[in-house]
Amino acid sequence: MTLSLTLPTAAGTLAPYALRGTTPVKPDAGIKFNRIVYSAAHVVSDPLAAIDPWLQCAVDWDATIAYRRHLFSLGLGVAEAMDTAQRGMGLDWPTSLELIRRSLDAAKDVPGALVASGCGTDHLNIDEVKSVDDVIRGYEEQMGAIEALGGKLIVMASRALARVAKSPADYERVYDRILRQAKQPVVLHWLGDMFDPALAGYWRGSDQVGAGGTSDVDAAMDTAIGIIAAHPEKVDGIKISLLDKDKEIAMRRRLPKGVRMYTGDDFNYAELIAGDGFGSEPTHGKSDALLGIFDAIAPAASAALGALAQGDTEKFHAILGPTVPLSRHIFAAPTRFYKTGVVFMAWLNGHQKHFTMVGGQQSTRSLVHFAELFRLADAANLLEQPELAVRRMKTLLALHGVEG
Repeated sequence: MTLSLTLPTAAGTLAPYALRGTTPVKPDAGIKFNRIVYSAAHVVSDPLAAIDPWLQCAVDWDATIAYRRHLFSLGLGVAEAMDTAQRGMGLDWPTSLELIRRSLDAAKDVPGALVASGCGTDHLNIDEVKSVDDVIRGYEEQMGAIEALGGKLIVMASRALARVAKSPADYERVYDRILRQAKQPVVLHWLGDMFDPALAGYWRGSDQVGAGGTSDVDAAMDTAIGIIAAHPEKVDGIKISLLDKDKEIAMRRRLPKGVRMYTGDDFNYAELIAGDGFGSEPTHGKSDALLGIFDAIAPAASAALGALAQGDTEKFHAILGPTVPLSRHIFAAPTRFYKTGVVFMAWLNGHQKHFTMVGGQQSTRSLVHFAELFRLADAANLLEQPELAVRRMKTLLALHGVEG
């Protein structure tokens, strides 16, 4: 029987929609990837906690860790306590550290499971940060706590550093101190200001922004490349999220030998992961991945990566290509609200019982946005339990006064 429902349109009308009825792709068991792949993972809030949701953070730990186990089962690593987990948008540092601890514990039971954890400065009161030394101390505090748990670091872009840094030399000083101390190679993190407006001017400093000559992104890239080149043995790779494939490819080709480009481009990930085969260095011709969208499309991502590892590039694109329109919708401007779409997908697919989020962030997107997300998820064969997805979509519609 065809499943159908009534959905709002961008024109402000209601229209019937019938599901395609296509069976979601399932990855082959035990396939090894030829890319290193991390999914940044969301957190499941606790809707029964007696808190003020905008001001306090309550996590359903069982459901949150169960989702990480789901990602592990698909061969995906977990990039923990990152922006997909609402780091800086409701998830505070004490809760982030507890999340990291629990994820690392869960990974111990899974042979080969990868976890890398966000290390930042978000515990600092940004209004009290006056110098680069304050930023260094902030990073060192989180670094010590994560490494004490045995964790690998993702050195997150720092709002505090973006605020106080005056020149590239300030960035060089901070990252030199952190990289020299790291117990194992880290992943650096370059998040564009479309993801977080507070990171505008990153790698450049307030004295350099808009100075003319080389474009801001190119100047920032020069600084980042210089930092990596000074410490290549301490940098596993860099994750960049600029939503500009040409900039990512240009930077990828400049990385020192052995340093990986982890694509964070949720608009162009399929072609960036497939790569172009450029150069004699393997890391120059392809991207590995550290992506928020892989949380929402995990089974398809796993199946596609398995096909790529077997040399079937056509199948890789056939599986992953249809997910790109969905990802571009989820990450549409204001891009920082993409987490809402990721959690919505987890709810539709039965990975959590409710559609509420830390910080009340479920309210950041419109009903029309969710309706189009539903259509695109269906078109990409990503509705794992279609009957459940329809029931839950109807529940959301009814909450907004749309019956039928």
